[in-house]
Amino acid sequence: MNSDTFENWFKGMIEKLPENSVIVMDNASYHSRKIEKIPTANTKKEDIIGWLKGKNILHEENLLKRELLQIVKAHRKLFDGYVIDEYAKSKNISVPRLPPYHCELNPIELIWAQVKGDVAANNTTFKMRELKELFAAAVQKVTPEKWKKCCKHVIDVVEPQMNQMDHNFENLSESFIINVNDSSDKSSESDE
Repeated sequence: MNSDTFENWFKGMIEKLPENSVIVMDNASYHSRKIEKIPTANTKKEDIIGWLKGKNILHEENLLKRELLQIVKAHRKLFDGYVIDEYAKSKNISVPRLPPYHCELNPIELIWAQVKGDVAANNTTFKMRELKELFAAAVQKVTPEKWKKCCKHVIDVVEPQMNQMDHNFENLSESFIINVNDSSDKSSESDE
């Protein structure tokens, strides 16, 4: 899979969806081709200046590279977009993206688990031809009701669990704060 192949498929698929649909997207590289390349620390200074000029962003050319990158950073949100997100927006469809490395928030992972489980449970010959047939049959068993159930599970069970873990982590991290300005020394107090 690559960006070109995925984008062509995506454009065909999106034509079949009603307006105001929502497509939840993960961060696979082929889902995430940028509209344009935004300068980074690896970009040559003259290219950073050229990018800033092309965007009519005020800057002084005698600035250091790191100073130019700070200007880029201040403006990057205006230009930092994905090809498929912009295409979807043109069709009045939104594409929220899952946070990286959180596949448990993606209902399709539950669907894939069901499909793989069905194939594994029915595979008797371990031959590619049978696997393809079992896979096609398992995909046909994915109903709108199953999709709704998986989405509901993520919303009602997984998201609250993630929120609780986040809350627990915040509480735990607060108890580990060390005040470096505290000059009192417990051992010297006990010696007196």
